[in-house]
Amino acid sequence: MADKLISIQDGSRIPICSLFRDTRLVFKADNLGWEILSIAVPSAMALTADPIASLVDTAFIGRIGAVELAAVGVSIALFNQISRIAIFPLVSVTTSFVAEEDALTAASPLVEDGESLEEGSILKAEINELIPDKDGDVQKPNLIHMDSNVVKVEHKRRHIPSASSALVIGGILGLFQAIFLIFAAKPLLHFMGVNYNYLTLRSLGAPAVLLSLAMQGVFRGFKDTKTPLYATLAGDLTNIALDPLFMFVFRLGVSGAAIAHVISQYLISVILLWKLMQKVDLMPPSIKHLQFDRFLKNGFLLLMRVTAVTFCVTLATSLAARQGSKSMAAFQVCLQIWLAVSLLADGLAVAGQAILAGAFAAKDYDKATETAARVLQMGLVLGLALAFILGAGLPFGAKLFTRDVDVLHLIKIGIPFVAATQPINALAFVFDGINFGASDFAYSAFSLLIVAVVSIICLLFLSASFIGIWVALTIYMGLRAFAGFLRIGTGSGPWKILRK
Repeated sequence: MADKLISIQDGSRIPICSLFRDTRLVFKADNLGWEILSIAVPSAMALTADPIASLVDTAFIGRIGAVELAAVGVSIALFNQISRIAIFPLVSVTTSFVAEEDALTAASPLVEDGESLEEGSILKAEINELIPDKDGDVQKPNLIHMDSNVVKVEHKRRHIPSASSALVIGGILGLFQAIFLIFAAKPLLHFMGVNYNYLTLRSLGAPAVLLSLAMQGVFRGFKDTKTPLYATLAGDLTNIALDPLFMFVFRLGVSGAAIAHVISQYLISVILLWKLMQKVDLMPPSIKHLQFDRFLKNGFLLLMRVTAVTFCVTLATSLAARQGSKSMAAFQVCLQIWLAVSLLADGLAVAGQAILAGAFAAKDYDKATETAARVLQMGLVLGLALAFILGAGLPFGAKLFTRDVDVLHLIKIGIPFVAATQPINALAFVFDGINFGASDFAYSAFSLLIVAVVSIICLLFLSASFIGIWVALTIYMGLRAFAGFLRIGTGSGPWKILRK
């Protein structure tokens, strides 16, 4: 016990040491370990389910031909990157806000003698607005006296304004995205050097995509990642089953793949909405309780961030497309595998964000520090494991996506980059989740803008070859990881707690 206390004290003097404290506990099955895994594992499975479904689409389309594979690859990249511009800020902000509100309301905090409800959290000053009743008045908690000094607060129903706000914003953004993509599909694809109607058809599913992911953000805030997983699996299995039916039986080709994907997204949305209505009252008393100002303020910061990320990945895709259909086909396969596998680490980021948001709201800084260190250590271990698995298995698995010899040759060139960058990717994603959990949205936005500028310059200078594009992407992820490390390692911003 004495050794542990000494290590904690030493780590608190030097913030960077907090990231490595108690590394021997990284595999310990204690309460924190199980809490992280119970959130991270279902979340990672749900996050990777959609990219895997896209990989299945890619595998089916690859049987038609390399030209079709390249064209659909560009369309998928465009749809995903444009979607991320709206999805990422919405989901990230929703997760943090719901976790904070849930920590203050559903946990039934104890109020001790001399302490008011407004103390002990950054959000308690706004608790009267955050917990309205059905008539628009402030919900008065029932007080049950436990003794002369301690009072327990009970809430009969969950009223989470951020949940309602997320659905409204998600629905509006989804409609705007669908309209934009339907009318902009032709010029966008022409700019990328291809011509196909896959993007136009898939755009019809944009409202469902935005709504379902907004609801996933709500469930993450509740630390419930199993419900989104079940819904996503149901939708993606439907997609996989409908792909060959529409593509080959009905002879719709790539259009059939798009139709199958749209149907699956609406199924996911219906399932999630049905489950969410059982947990939360989604009808706020009035518009003022929707807290749009909080969403817009922090969402705008993350919008700048995700725009920079989107531009980097889209630019890399465009540069690969201009090298020819074979280069684009190989790049598309490598990129989807790179992103899909990296999202496994994003499950840890989600767990870290949800736990940290609640811990910061309750001012439980010991748990915040311990959680940050644990998820970072888990992320590094996961990244190393993924690097080994991909490095050993991908050379054999590439044939699942295409039979073209030239495309396979280019894929083999990209494999070392896809595999070796996994530890870097894992740390970058986990650092993002940690900073979001601390509501450090401003730093996350502005640091990524700087990273994007440097990465874009690297892409433009190195884009003459297939290898050069992957070198630039490796630099991009390395800089993202370093930006996250710098914030916590120096104990700045909300992580000043590490110096106390």
